[in-house]
Amino acid sequence: MSSKTVLITGCGRGIGLEMVRQYAEQGWRVHACARNVDQNAALGRLVGQYPDIVLHELDVTDDTQIAALDRSLGGEAIDLLINNAGVYGPKGLVFGQVERETWRRVLEVNTISPLMVTQALMGRLLAGDLKKVALVSSKVGSIADNGSGGGYYYRSSKTALNQVVKSLSIDLAEQGVKVAALHPGWVQTDMGGPNALIDVNQSVTGLRQVIENLDASSSGGFFDYQGNEIPW
Repeated sequence: MSSKTVLITGCGRGIGLEMVRQYAEQGWRVHACARNVDQNAALGRLVGQYPDIVLHELDVTDDTQIAALDRSLGGEAIDLLINNAGVYGPKGLVFGQVERETWRRVLEVNTISPLMVTQALMGRLLAGDLKKVALVSSKVGSIADNGSGGGYYYRSSKTALNQVVKSLSIDLAEQGVKVAALHPGWVQTDMGGPNALIDVNQSVTGLRQVIENLDASSSGGFFDYQGNEIPW
């Protein structure tokens, strides 16, 4: 059995899918969570290539599915939890077009669900050796960096997520759990678009290094994929 175990949400495509590939390639046991895993050909190919990948059907907004995921893990400990699942919402949104239900949906996925997943799996993290939690945020959640306005749904959800990260880092410090908010960069994914600056390989390679370097002194921080600290 591999010496380290990671559980990753939002693995159906993009950054999450590349995280699965890279951690499996490095010899980790990978629990990959996504919606409609049986219909995801890319995940299926990775499972065929790396037998230590375990797929889990998971809608992170469904507490019943989160509880079922926890039960399915049996007595297994988790060294690293990566809350990657996220949505952007409608692009090009401007003031005057904000809709309550759409905003609520983005907050549900990007802010509330990562905390609920972390809470449900905390016992497994405490039983692991590394005790690390990474939450994929975004630089657009930085209030100090907001010079262009707009993006009400996504910006606010990531700003709120960063506050969750900070509180977790304080609340879990005595138990040895390290927590960080990570900005993956502007990445060539369905969300980032084809004109983005970096590809998923470059982003995930950098994020893995930042996670590896995460310790008690940097817990609660907000970092980009190159390890640079981002202002709140």
